Amino acid sequence: MAHVVLPHTGSAVLAAGAVLWRPRGEDGFEVALVHRPRYDDWSLPKGKLDEGETIPLAAAREVTEETGSVCTLGPFLTQVEYPVTKQRKIVYYYAARAVAGEFVPNEEVDELRWCTPKKARKLLSYDADRGVLETFLGLGDNVTTLLLVRHAKAGSREGWNGDDDLRPLTANGERQAKFLTRQLALFKPDRVCSAPRLRCVQTVRGVAADSDVEIEYEPALAEDRYRDAPQEGLARLRAIAAASNTPVVCSQGGVIPGLVAEVCAQDGVDFAEIPAKKGSTWVLTFRRGDVPRLVAAHYLPPPPNGD
Repeated sequence: MAHVVLPHTGSAVLAAGAVLWRPRGEDGFEVALVHRPRYDDWSLPKGKLDEGETIPLAAAREVTEETGSVCTLGPFLTQVEYPVTKQRKIVYYYAARAVAGEFVPNEEVDELRWCTPKKARKLLSYDADRGVLETFLGLGDNVTTLLLVRHAKAGSREGWNGDDDLRPLTANGERQAKFLTRQLALFKPDRVCSAPRLRCVQTVRGVAADSDVEIEYEPALAEDRYRDAPQEGLARLRAIAAASNTPVVCSQGGVIPGLVAEVCAQDGVDFAEIPAKKGSTWVLTFRRGDVPRLVAAHYLPPPPNGD
């Protein structure tokens, strides 16, 4: 059963990786496997998070370091846990498409092989990696990666004397927005939507500029409208997922938890809680169809201290 993946809160070694793929011929594709001489194994590219690094940033960095490929991140796939010395290790996996670069052997990885899925299953050294590959293959290519963002820090309503719709980001919020622009760029968004509130628009303005698209206003995803008509908001979210490959949608704290919980409940995605801190992102993977259905949800917390 698909489920919501939240940040780990205990003691664990955190890592990130990807199923890196590229087109092969007219219809097929191949995936990248790396050989690590230290372990004499074949695995998917992955590695530990650096201090202060987020999972998407680490996944993209590790792909480049181990394979030489610059990549575009796609759907969140799954997480894998296994024991290491006195701790657990948790590896979070995304799909990633190779867009440029060239492999150069190094101390950590001495060989790279591009394989058909059938060959990759046989070559991989670990069942856990084969499980990640099967999750990737099960998604297919008819999916939308929707990035649902809560606006960055904007101070309190009580401390703002003007129209609340015009309450702007604070200095910390501006730093969060800059970080989000960098992180979301890894996914190469093709559409940017926002609740018509200044703080929401400011949060994704840099994303829209980098993606060379105009921000589309979504009144149904603003708090006041959503409170009165939640099903309209959910219908808009599904419509955006149906019509886009990688949309960014920015909304508010009075919308996101209920919206994500409802789509999870309708689509049979198990969840325990739905956090939505300012500057956070939900990576929602929808399988497209007449009615897009949620198949995976990964919560990315905001950067610490607004940085």
